Amino acid sequence: MGSQRPNIIFIMADDHASKAINCYGAGINHTPNIDRLASEGMKFNHCYVTNSICTPSRAAILTGTHNHVNGVMTLNDSINKHLPNVAKHLRTGGYNTAMVGKWHMGEGPAHEPTGFDYWSVLPGQGDYWDPEFIEPQGEKIESGYVTDIITDKCLNFITETRETGKPFFVMCHHKAPHRSWECDDKHKHLYADKPIRVPETFTDDYKNRAKAAKVAKMRVAEDLTYQDLGLVQPDGGSRVGERVVQESGSSQRKIPIDATRLIDKEDGTVFTFKSRSELAEFKFQRYMQRYLRVIQSVDDNVGRMLDYLDQNGLTENTIVIYTSDQGFFLGEHGWFDKRFMYEESFQMPFLIKYPAEIAKGSVCNDIICNVDFAPTWLDFAQLPMPNYMQGVSFRDLLRGKTPSDWQQVAYHRYWMHNDIIHEARAHYGVRDQRYKLIYWYNEHLGVSGARPGAEDEKEWELFDCERDPLELFNVYNEPEYQQVIKDMTRLLERKMQEIGDEPVHPTTPIDLQSHVSSRL
Repeated sequence: MGSQRPNIIFIMADDHASKAINCYGAGINHTPNIDRLASEGMKFNHCYVTNSICTPSRAAILTGTHNHVNGVMTLNDSINKHLPNVAKHLRTGGYNTAMVGKWHMGEGPAHEPTGFDYWSVLPGQGDYWDPEFIEPQGEKIESGYVTDIITDKCLNFITETRETGKPFFVMCHHKAPHRSWECDDKHKHLYADKPIRVPETFTDDYKNRAKAAKVAKMRVAEDLTYQDLGLVQPDGGSRVGERVVQESGSSQRKIPIDATRLIDKEDGTVFTFKSRSELAEFKFQRYMQRYLRVIQSVDDNVGRMLDYLDQNGLTENTIVIYTSDQGFFLGEHGWFDKRFMYEESFQMPFLIKYPAEIAKGSVCNDIICNVDFAPTWLDFAQLPMPNYMQGVSFRDLLRGKTPSDWQQVAYHRYWMHNDIIHEARAHYGVRDQRYKLIYWYNEHLGVSGARPGAEDEKEWELFDCERDPLELFNVYNEPEYQQVIKDMTRLLERKMQEIGDEPVHPTTPIDLQSHVSSRL
């Protein structure tokens, strides 16, 4: 085992869309420090989440397994602390390990972080200001802004670890930019000088798509609350807005689509509206401003982390990764939130720098998934990959080499059917470099947090992502795509067989002899 195994810093935000990182090219905000990881390392354009929701994604990353294997299928599930995970392997293999920030995989002795020499985590979603942290010794409140505090804790751990002579593995998990958005005081006026470009699909009518798209309650124009947008919520019942119960259990109300007068809860500014479309665009601008301001603090603190490494001679031998637990809709198709296999939700940003091995300014267009992170870390740590992990190391891709048998498929399964907040329907599917096949099976299957409904509305979708990058036209029933459908269905079924997931749709026997690769 080599003496100079790299340190690993894994920085993960919550709900940070690729579009809201400047190096991904949308141009809606400035992220100079996160962008450094792309200019000094590699940017991935096709990194995908296996279940586009917070808790399951975190479990997949930590264990290197899909959610039907690790048992964390929905937001209502908690991880079994006795499951093997990548931190346990790294610590046993000689690394000092830390988990700081958003855990969100359960609380209490049965679900607390394991495999870490140091951990300090937020309860549930945590608070932006003066957050409470849970540690082995108990709970305590830290004064200040949560993104700064999480970074402070990580840097303190690294400083203490340096004295041991061991390499370190740090999972720096930011709460930001999770809803509802509260920015640092210094960023309160960012992005107010000019309007943010409204996505061309903002007024999507959901034609030519599965019914799941139309019924989901996550529209910017209809489903954001007064609290989300920093507005005064009037006293009263349904006349002031539909009640919505957030994960924390606090009751809030949605802003009605026909509101004519709203008030800023901080400075009392009064906003008036003459039409529903004017109100909808106001909601979008307000949403984006609040979202992007919170991200600015994340970028500031990525800068702090990179500067610390530079100043302490750690840059050359430290892998630094920036990602998010999944994607997020920023008004595309009129939505906020995630859950769906549509691209804005499905794609994770993934940026990585490691001067010893990754060329500056490189870009990878091969497909990777969040279950591949853990095997890659073990590869760099010169540790064997355990046979329970379902991901694959993508170290060769980081060297600019694509193996001839590399997977070019991403699998996704959302289990939390008809969830109480957004009513998103259960589905699974696969995406390759051109096509995306989705099956909306619409069954709760007895999993935690899923509810009955729409079982008789099962549907297939096929998107040609090359011809239709906005995913507006389901071509599943188009004659010219019938062979593609057969090929993608076969790809889906082989992938499900490979990872041990059980199909809900009627299947056909698979020719195992034709499955020559160990990984599709």
